[in-house]
Amino acid sequence: MKKSVLLGTFAAAALVSGMASATTLDDVKARGELICGSNTGLTGFGAPDANGEYQGFDAALCKALAAAIFGDASKVKFVPTTGETRFTALASGEVDVLVRNSTWTYSRDNDLKFDFVAVNYYDGQGFMVKKDLGVSSAKELDGATICIQTGTTTELNLADFFKANNITYTPVTVADDSEAQRQYVAGACDAYTTDASGLAASRATLADAANHIILPEIISKEPLGPVVRHGDNQWGDIVRWVYFSLVIAEEKGITKANIEEVASTSTDPEVRRLLGLEGEMGAMMGLDNNWAKNAIAANGNYGEIFEANIGTATPIGLARGLNALWTQGGLQYAPPVR
Repeated sequence: MKKSVLLGTFAAAALVSGMASATTLDDVKARGELICGSNTGLTGFGAPDANGEYQGFDAALCKALAAAIFGDASKVKFVPTTGETRFTALASGEVDVLVRNSTWTYSRDNDLKFDFVAVNYYDGQGFMVKKDLGVSSAKELDGATICIQTGTTTELNLADFFKANNITYTPVTVADDSEAQRQYVAGACDAYTTDASGLAASRATLADAANHIILPEIISKEPLGPVVRHGDNQWGDIVRWVYFSLVIAEEKGITKANIEEVASTSTDPEVRRLLGLEGEMGAMMGLDNNWAKNAIAANGNYGEIFEANIGTATPIGLARGLNALWTQGGLQYAPPVR
C-alpha cells in the first residue's frame, strides 16, 4: 500500500514536472500553427478581406511571428475576440498571443497576470462626431450620448474626462468596433469614443467619411501591443524580439524587396546577427537562425507594415507621429541584437 502511494506520488510529480516543462512554443510547434487572438474586424489593423483572410497592421505581426517559427507566414489561425472576451481567451489558452489593439496597464500586468512584451502602436483615446452635431471640442459634449465598448480602458477614461470637466454624458455600451460604428451611424449616440487610431479606421469605412470629424482632444495614453501569459519567458521573448526585428529592419534599411541582397552583401555586424549570418541568436529562443529574416520577409519592416495598412497613403491616413523611429522624433526604439 505504501509502495503504491509512493509510486503514485512520483507519477504525479513527474506529470507536474512534464507540464511545467511544456512551453507555448512546444504547443505551437506540435499543433503546426500559431493561434493569434485578433480583433473582430478593425479595418487596417485586423479584419478579414473579401476572401476571409485576416489583413492589417496587427495581423501582419501575427504573420511575422508564424514566419519566424515555421518559416511560413500562412501558418497562423486568427481567432476574433471582443474587448470583453480577449483576456479570457488568452488566459484559458484558447489563443497563444493577443495582437489586437490592447492597452498596456498596471492592472492587466499584475492582476490579470499578463505580459505586454512591447508597444507596437502608441495611441490615445479620442472622439468622433458627425459634422452636423456642430461641436468642435469634446468639452462641448455636455449631455451627449456616447457609444463606448465594454471591457476596455475607454470606459474609465471617459468617466474621468467628463468628471474633470464638470459635464455629463449617457453611455451607449457596445461589444465591439463594428457594433459601435453601426450604432453611431444609426444615430443611437451623438459621439463614438475609442483609440484615435480606431476612430480613423472606422471613419475610413464610412460612405460619407467627410461628414465625420475626430475632435482634437486626446484624453489618455493608450500604449497598444502584443500580450502573452505570465510565466513563459521564452514565449514572451520570441514575441518581443520578432516585433523588435521589424523595427531594427527599418532602422537598418532592410526591406521585403532587398532582404536577400542585404543578406548577401552587408558587413554590418548587427545586420549579420539579425539575419542569422553570424552567431546563434535563434537558438537562444528555440528557433532557427533565419527567424528574423523570415519574419521581415513576410510583410516587410515595421515602416512598410505601417504604411501599407494604416499610413497616410491609405484611406485610414495615419501619420507616423509617436510611432516614427526614435531617429525621426518618434518612440519606436529597439534594443540591439548582440
